[in-house]
Amino acid sequence: MCSYKNCLQLALGVVLGVLHGVTHAADYVDVLDLPAQVSALAINSPLSGMARAGERVIAVGQRGHILFSDDAGKHWQQAAVPVSADLTAVNFPTTIQGWAVGNDGVVLHSSDAGATWQKQLDGRQIGALLVKHYTALASAEPGNEQWPLLVAEGQRLVEQGADKPLLDVWFANDKTGYVVGVFNLILRTDDGGQTWTPFQDRTANPQGFHLNAIASTGDALYIAGEQGLLLKWDDHSQRFAAVPTPYQGSFFGVLGKPGEVLVYGLRGNVLRSSDGGHNWTALNSGLHVSVTAGLIDARGNYRLFTLGGQMLVSRGTGAQLHLVQKPARTQVSAAIQSAAGALVVAGNRGAQTLAVDPALEP
Repeated sequence: MCSYKNCLQLALGVVLGVLHGVTHAADYVDVLDLPAQVSALAINSPLSGMARAGERVIAVGQRGHILFSDDAGKHWQQAAVPVSADLTAVNFPTTIQGWAVGNDGVVLHSSDAGATWQKQLDGRQIGALLVKHYTALASAEPGNEQWPLLVAEGQRLVEQGADKPLLDVWFANDKTGYVVGVFNLILRTDDGGQTWTPFQDRTANPQGFHLNAIASTGDALYIAGEQGLLLKWDDHSQRFAAVPTPYQGSFFGVLGKPGEVLVYGLRGNVLRSSDGGHNWTALNSGLHVSVTAGLIDARGNYRLFTLGGQMLVSRGTGAQLHLVQKPARTQVSAAIQSAAGALVVAGNRGAQTLAVDPALEP
């Protein structure tokens, strides 16, 4: 047993600890309600997504940081952002209208080329959206067993709160677009993000795998996910249909041109199809490190980037990859080519502009 003095000290310690916790709880502000802090170090903090808005380059990342550069990545300014949740991806279908997504189901919109942002949606609303949407469908089709399951999924999201990340965003124009995320989370808007429609019933993803990336090749819209999941939008069925692939590991990105698509992911795996995904060829990257970002440059060449900072280049058709042996000083999670032709990459050490050595180009 403790002495009277020790017991008293212990009791006082407990009380003070509780009061301390109450004070901190009172001071707590959800990251969805806390604006991103302006920091001179933001450009050197982890960044995970990039896009172009006309000649402007935009990068998004940790703690709600959004930065933009008007001189091909030489100098950066920090945007005004209403949340401090980590951001994962950004897309600009026009020179001024853009969307960014991230953790806690957050969706942000900019109408001034990324200088300022407004929150359109977050994870506190998404579960209720699912419940309302699929409850209506269950009432209209009482015999359809799918709707009660999706209602229950929405109820779980409501109970669990805003903890489900959105991983990518793609817009066809300033009205129609998609956001995708973990556990088959997918929503579509046709009014620029004013309203969102759940699309869980429109994906051939019964196991609920994560949806890691969404991108258009010019004539097709693809979603890449974990465990070999690849989906393609089918106009006839108005669904994202499954596209079989010979690799069962996770895909992190999709890249392509009309008539051609590349998907890339874990352990250096890159697959190419020139017939709409009916047949695939595995490309030899010569690497065993994940391929995490890609772009098609101004000359029409594919450029893929890895967690190790390496760059793979494929001239023209994408049928053959060449390793450029001069890696970036950062793990690369996103890449873009500026209007001036500079390659700008983002990763765990922020953003940097790559100096391309013509002697190393294929």
